[in-house]
Amino acid sequence: MSVVTHWSTGETEASQATSPSVRMDLSRPERCGYPEVIYGAGKSTDQVLTGIQRLLDAGQIAFVTRVNKRLAKEIIKNFDAAEVNLSAKTARIGTPDQNQTRGHVIVASAGTSDSPIAQEAVETLRWMNCHVELIQDIGVAGPQRLLAQVPRLRKADAIIVVAGMEGALPSVIAGWVSCPVVAVPTSRGYGANQEGMTALLTMLSSCASNIATVNIDSGFKGGYLAGLIAQRK
Repeated sequence: MSVVTHWSTGETEASQATSPSVRMDLSRPERCGYPEVIYGAGKSTDQVLTGIQRLLDAGQIAFVTRVNKRLAKEIIKNFDAAEVNLSAKTARIGTPDQNQTRGHVIVASAGTSDSPIAQEAVETLRWMNCHVELIQDIGVAGPQRLLAQVPRLRKADAIIVVAGMEGALPSVIAGWVSCPVVAVPTSRGYGANQEGMTALLTMLSSCASNIATVNIDSGFKGGYLAGLIAQRK
């Protein structure tokens, strides 16, 4: 059984004792600006549901990543306000104040096969209460599609570029805009793609100065980083 171990200063000893494997960090918003995120993979349904409830009891919006269909069904069953995106494998429970939306981020994907990772970034930004737009299928194989979106891309405070195969799209987009670009390599591609390693190394080796690269298939990390950048701008 997977055991979740997190430091917490916001729970009583009694509440920890009822489910000692789930220790939510309820003071994280004061330190880091946002609540703790629940990584759903490898956890039992009870552990995830317990974590969600503790966040909600503390007045925080819950966000769960890597949610499978079985877990999604249980989350919807137990929480009326749950918004589940099966493509992104995420669940968001609680509604941000739309009057407090900050920052403008565009998520751009190279191909529709990269959509699940792009969707994870989008859902992360919605949880962060950022204004987010999704532009799909503008990879380097069809450069005319990218050029048509350049005016739109230039209006963003930060851009997330999600790409597999050879991972060239972030470098191309970065050369057209003045904002930071967060590159997210995906594991989509044929054998030489090495399950995303080729795209990752391409993005790390980019000569564009405004690119930062996160881990393979890490739509959440890309979304979180871009959200922090955009909201500070």
